[in-house]
Amino acid sequence: MLRLRVKEVAHEKGMSMHRLSLRSEVSYHVIREIFTNPFKVINTDTLNRIAEALGVPVTELIEDVPSKGVSP
Repeated sequence: MLRLRVKEVAHEKGMSMHRLSLRSEVSYHVIREIFTNPFKVINTDTLNRIAEALGVPVTELIEDVPSKGVSP
């Protein structure tokens, strides 16, 4: 299962939700949803715009976490 690290990276960069929304041209509503639900499904264009606004590669915004109830 993939988890978005947008909130953590934005905090590391000192960027608020509002500023990230403005710089990425992604609506504040979507940014807020991503911050509150790191498992939210978003399209690759949105992810690319957020990564560019934060100055990081897309791979830094994605974390692979084990799914609950799934044995390795």
